[in-house]
Amino acid sequence: MREIKTNKILKQIDFSPAGTTKKITDRIVSQISREKDCYHLVKEPIKKSIICENKNVIVVGMPVYAGRIPEICIPSLKNLKGDHTPAIAVVVYGNREYEDALIELCDLLKAQGFLVVGAAAFVAQHSIFPNVAKGRPDRGDYEKIDLFAQMCMEKLKKFSVDTYRPLTVKGNRPYRPSSEVELKPEGNKLCNLCGNCVYVCPTHAINRDNPKITDKKKCISCTACIQVCPTGARKFRGPAYQMVQMMFSKKCAQRKEPEWFL
Repeated sequence: MREIKTNKILKQIDFSPAGTTKKITDRIVSQISREKDCYHLVKEPIKKSIICENKNVIVVGMPVYAGRIPEICIPSLKNLKGDHTPAIAVVVYGNREYEDALIELCDLLKAQGFLVVGAAAFVAQHSIFPNVAKGRPDRGDYEKIDLFAQMCMEKLKKFSVDTYRPLTVKGNRPYRPSSEVELKPEGNKLCNLCGNCVYVCPTHAINRDNPKITDKKKCISCTACIQVCPTGARKFRGPAYQMVQMMFSKKCAQRKEPEWFL
């Protein structure tokens, strides 16, 4: 991988309950700058304003939830304050569709004072149905991630507020309505009460006294709890899940490739 450097101070912001969005933002960031500040929103939502000067550049990575960016992340993103600051917007989806997520993220960044110089949608293993896009991002994906990062770097080298031209990205306005995933993970008898899932859950949907149970009204099916469970106790289960998984896997079997806009 060819290393590229910039004298801009980089800020990396991502929400990555399953870890795949962070893999992709890490890869992009590693090619742009050694000096960076990281904000991983699963554990540390941004609760105070962060001023991003023109000498900064931010990379924001969001997973796609039913064609939109996660609603839980919007307050954190609105605490980012740009001053014609260059930004790279990335969404990551599980081989279905990214629909309005990328345009929504770009619009939000623009409203906060950022100038989006590159926007991309990459594919990763589906978090709820892991047999879909299994093993992605793979070697081919990483090659394209690297290429995207290099092209963004070239734009950053020439970046000027006076010559900046807004990007046109795929998506619709108004955005598709937000929808909730009805499938929710729960624990079983393998649970050893370690509490890992309790502490990682971004919506506090798991009770410390009985972590086998999920508050379905609070849960956003992000799968953070599944990723940190040491015994494999927390999973999606039941006949409804098996039926939906079979239908979804068949519908989304054809490989989709990354798309970007520069």
